[in-house]
Amino acid sequence: MNQRTKNTENIIAVNKKASHDYFILEKMEAGLVLEGWEVKGIRALKVQLKEAYVKINKGDVLLIGSNITPLSYINKDTHKNATRTRKLLLNQKEINTLIGKVQKEGLTLIPLTLYWKNNKVKLQLGIAKGKKKYDKRQSEKNKDWAIEKNRIVKTKLKSN
Repeated sequence: MNQRTKNTENIIAVNKKASHDYFILEKMEAGLVLEGWEVKGIRALKVQLKEAYVKINKGDVLLIGSNITPLSYINKDTHKNATRTRKLLLNQKEINTLIGKVQKEGLTLIPLTLYWKNNKVKLQLGIAKGKKKYDKRQSEKNKDWAIEKNRIVKTKLKSN
């Protein structure tokens, strides 16, 4: 099996809103600092990246706003914050390039997908530029045209 192909069973959550609202220029992989109950929630696929974003604060890269719902049978005594800020694990060179791109070029960091890799949870970050309203309309038109084109090809093949 090719290393570049991803097994869809390993994907935990996808941020579909990201490709709609941003032009993704570059992708990067990062690890997450998680607590035990969060890993159990991730295994049960109780994760949401829709409202999440990534911020750099004092040299740390943080995932803010992601929701990992605790399972009902987990110990009720300890406090569990489902939307707590989680630290991302990157080496210093990667953090410095991210800081440069965000500050100098005015780009944004967004979470794209959450997935398993070698029994560890990884987050795919996107270095992105925001889309304007007319860009969103144009990408929607292109998507609709691609679907229509596939329909036309299928009907032509069936009639022959």
